[in-house]
Amino acid sequence: MKKLLLPLIFILVCQQVFSQIGGENVFTFTTLPHTARITALGGNAIATKDDDVALAYDNPSALNPAMHNQLSFSHSFYLAGIDHGYFGYGRYIDKLKTTFHGGVQYVSYGDFQGTNPTGQLTNTFSASEYAFTFGAGRQYNERLSFGANLKMLTSQFESYRSLGIASDLGVFYEDTASRLTATLLFRNIGTQLTTYQPDNFESLPFDMQIGISKRLEHLPFRFSVIIHNLHRWNIRYNDPNVDEPVFVFGEEPTPEEKSYFVDNLFRHFIFNGEFLLGKHENFRMRVGYNHLRRGELTVLNTVGFGGFSFGFGLKVKQFRIDYGRGLYHLAGGVNHLTISTNLSEFKR
Repeated sequence: MKKLLLPLIFILVCQQVFSQIGGENVFTFTTLPHTARITALGGNAIATKDDDVALAYDNPSALNPAMHNQLSFSHSFYLAGIDHGYFGYGRYIDKLKTTFHGGVQYVSYGDFQGTNPTGQLTNTFSASEYAFTFGAGRQYNERLSFGANLKMLTSQFESYRSLGIASDLGVFYEDTASRLTATLLFRNIGTQLTTYQPDNFESLPFDMQIGISKRLEHLPFRFSVIIHNLHRWNIRYNDPNVDEPVFVFGEEPTPEEKSYFVDNLFRHFIFNGEFLLGKHENFRMRVGYNHLRRGELTVLNTVGFGGFSFGFGLKVKQFRIDYGRGLYHLAGGVNHLTISTNLSEFKR
């Protein structure tokens, strides 16, 4: 682990400084929380491995035989009436000692009224994006597993279309004796195949992440710490409107200089926890905190719950129902619903 962490820390500290991360990439819908469980956990759950096949969409190294014949469908009641959802299925093949999964993430932005440069109404048009994912994961030894995803990405905004390809690579470490898990993940390694404008290639939302999770010995609770954007240090949004002038003895006002080191540091972190209650963990309560989301969407001089999230999961017979609520802004949040089942439980 020391040999692994030291180079990562070096990359985090010594990389090029950027001003902000919003609006730099295409296909950013792939970073949206695609299930209610992930929404409730602050938008990231890469350090968890169980029978939830939807976890493999973000981290293919979490694939394991417990996901065999698992089916998951999610829908997010997103902001501004946007439809966002995910469908996934997992299959373990014993001869190959490998677990596979396939899934589709979609975003429909609805219908829009077109106008010409003078404001006259023209035709209506729609906008949507899709990510078709196929992945595989395999256990390497008692503690290590590896996995990879391949994603075909499509995007259509009126007459503007783009096609892309991306891959996720992950390695998962699990110590069952100490109930500790850790993962290293490289997300959205890829490129555009066709662009919205000729020869105008844009980058994908690449992200390098580390996750650590620990389940307590005497309490049915699992907490996780996720560190994202390891490949870049400064992920703050620099808003010049928040700089307050400082007057010194009648001199010209100068912007107040502040150190945002701590704020920028914690924007790389996501904290979450999950209570696993019941004999077969049939009832689960979840909470999460995403400091990047809070920092980007908070309203100045206003106290709110932006960045926090919560939810629960309940198993009823063969079905597991999950609900997640993500608090984004004072103007509103996101409700997320997931229904999953294991098709093997329907066989007599």
